[in-house]
Amino acid sequence: MNKPPYIVTVLGFNQALASAITGALDVFAFAGVSWQRIHQMPTTPQFKVQLASAHGQPFLCSNQVTLNPNIAIEDVSHTDILLIPTIGGDIDAVLEDIQPQLVHIRRLQKMGADIAANCTGTFILAETGLLANNVATTHWGYADKFKARYPDVDLQSDKMVTQADSVYCAGGGMAWIDLSILLIERFCGHQVASDTAKSHVLDVSRTNQTIYASSRQRHFHSDKDISAVQSYLEQHLHTKFTLAELAHIHNMTERTLMRRFKNACDTTPWQYLQSLRIEHARKLLETTSMSLEKLVYAVGYEDMSSFTRLFKKTTGLSPSQYRAKFNRTR
Repeated sequence: MNKPPYIVTVLGFNQALASAITGALDVFAFAGVSWQRIHQMPTTPQFKVQLASAHGQPFLCSNQVTLNPNIAIEDVSHTDILLIPTIGGDIDAVLEDIQPQLVHIRRLQKMGADIAANCTGTFILAETGLLANNVATTHWGYADKFKARYPDVDLQSDKMVTQADSVYCAGGGMAWIDLSILLIERFCGHQVASDTAKSHVLDVSRTNQTIYASSRQRHFHSDKDISAVQSYLEQHLHTKFTLAELAHIHNMTERTLMRRFKNACDTTPWQYLQSLRIEHARKLLETTSMSLEKLVYAVGYEDMSSFTRLFKKTTGLSPSQYRAKFNRTR
């Protein structure tokens, strides 16, 4: 690994999310600077940042702000990190437009650069082939689209950040924060990363993005019978029934129900019901002061300890931690 200051290059393109570009550039640029200024210590910049684009041309971000790059991506001969920001516009249109730049992403990776993509920017990274047969994540709301387009990628959309050798992916929108701090720690160590996060008042304790996801996205399929089953489950969260009873209500055999539900939703009926209950519990934790004992019963569980274990496994937080973090009545 080279010595600091390390070079960070952000690849800009039309319809990129401006905050994922300028925010990341700020965090990297102030590593070794902001904490030191606060404590009246000598500053030691750890990164040199630059913004690149095709032929060095200005580009229009999704918020209608035009950014002027420092360099053409074609002229980047060395960078320690290449960061691909979020696609803020139409994903398919951006992927078509950015095809000529893919060769430079692959070129810089071969030259030893860490390649990192945020949110829907992971679609661009997947287009290069660098994610083939590797783990990745993306925004939870675009997971189905990602899986359909890149079936050879091991997508783990619950994760906030994934790593496969020198290739990194981050989840939804503002996950560039987690990604940037992770890369600062990789290059500069834990103390610099921690100091940088503290000086910017950044919460980097997030390990997954399932706390932000919605089970409603699994309705995006064409099997009307299974949509009816989903609606039934959504309306009977606390009802106890067997798979045989559920299948009978919808005029199917158990085997047919399981097969069709799995094909349509990529999960089982019970796993789907479990996700609905967790989602309803999240909503109650966010909007009410209901006791945990009553809440557990309200979402169809009877055992507090098993519910707590499941909730923490799904969201990364205990019910009380989740309420403290997201409750809107406080």
